[in-house]
Amino acid sequence: GLPHINLRFLTTSYAPGLGLEGVWSMIIGTLALMGLTLLVSVPAGIFAAIYLSEYAKPSRFLSLLRFSIECLAGIPSILYGLFGFTFFVVFLKLQFSLLSGALTLAIMILPLLIRTTEETLQSVPDSFREGSLALGANRLVTLFRIVLPSAIPGILTAVILSMGRIIGETAAVYYTAGTVPQVPLSTAESTRTLAVHLYFLAKEGLDQGQAFAAAAILILLIAALNLAAQGTANYFNRRLTGK
Repeated sequence: GLPHINLRFLTTSYAPGLGLEGVWSMIIGTLALMGLTLLVSVPAGIFAAIYLSEYAKPSRFLSLLRFSIECLAGIPSILYGLFGFTFFVVFLKLQFSLLSGALTLAIMILPLLIRTTEETLQSVPDSFREGSLALGANRLVTLFRIVLPSAIPGILTAVILSMGRIIGETAAVYYTAGTVPQVPLSTAESTRTLAVHLYFLAKEGLDQGQAFAAAAILILLIAALNLAAQGTANYFNRRLTGK
């Protein structure tokens, strides 16, 4: 697909009737959907993991909650898409929009964020907490000054995994964000992501070169975002270890 990628392909929108077959609107739609999804899901996932790791007492309710999270992690994405369509698009009347897609994807990736962040928090040595408490810090200060900074590399890893799943998702986005190839100017507008665009190109079979080019851009976008996030994680890790 690389020979089909050029400046015109990257900077024009998709309007075959006008002779435009670019992916600019899909790139923006993908990034906008990813950003809005992370804005909703990351704070919720981190706070849920903090509760499970630092505050929740062993009980039947806690066991049931963890079991539910495990079950949600294994649900196929198309079921999340059908739920998002029924609840957000139809019941709440958000229509096919960036917001409907982001809320659906946020629910879909929450189990991954919660599990990974909780495991990261639990991996922070208890001696860190005990030392902070012994010096007079309360539990909340210990959490935000000691535990969370130590867990930042692991939390960023969870975010990286979530980013990859969001960008590559097709079924859930198709049912909620819609398929209109336009740059979304608000969260109430529909959009088409690169993954959905790739699905349409492959299904129509009109220009396989464009399909492969869209696939190459999708892979490069995921790789670039992962490298940037991994570099950030390594930076915080070096600061924590002093290396």
